[in-house]
Amino acid sequence: MLKFYHAPMSRSSSVMWLMEELGVPYEIELYDFQKATAPPPESYRAIQPNKKFPAIVHDGVAITERAAITTYLCDAFPRAGLAPPIGDPRRGPYLSWLVYCDSVIDPCFVARMHGWTYEARAVGFGLFDDMVGHVTRTLTRQPYATGDTFTAADIQLGSAVQWGLDAVKILPESPALRAYVDRLQDRPGLKSAVAKGM
Repeated sequence: MLKFYHAPMSRSSSVMWLMEELGVPYEIELYDFQKATAPPPESYRAIQPNKKFPAIVHDGVAITERAAITTYLCDAFPRAGLAPPIGDPRRGPYLSWLVYCDSVIDPCFVARMHGWTYEARAVGFGLFDDMVGHVTRTLTRQPYATGDTFTAADIQLGSAVQWGLDAVKILPESPALRAYVDRLQDRPGLKSAVAKGM
């Protein structure tokens, strides 16, 4: 059994998109921050130690963090074809992008939104402008994160780019980023996730 712990309009929305792209049955345990009158129950720490979302439990095993969840699920359900297999030259870039979204893009966004100032050498995630440059150069050179074909890395990267461009408007508008977001809108998994209240 696969259970997905989800909070709508949060970082777990990208995992809901992933679930829909995988096309496997899953159960949702929903926590709606907008309507909640209390924080997640203390018992949730047994699944996610900081009581954050997303998390999954698959066959009794809890997995947290978007990069880990994505890697795990795509390897557990390879028929969906969302991850380059081991030995494929795209496997390294695919894994790099999954981790980059969590460990570089996300902290750069948070730092920029809160107006934090820091030196690049003082933090592991580097500078906002370097992150924007890397993402923009990649998507100018190729249509998807790892090349010419869509992978689950594009679910995480696409979610971040769309959020940065449209929701919080901290990414600079560019033809490459806008075309990338537009390209992803036709994904059936995204349409299905939106319909379910992503």
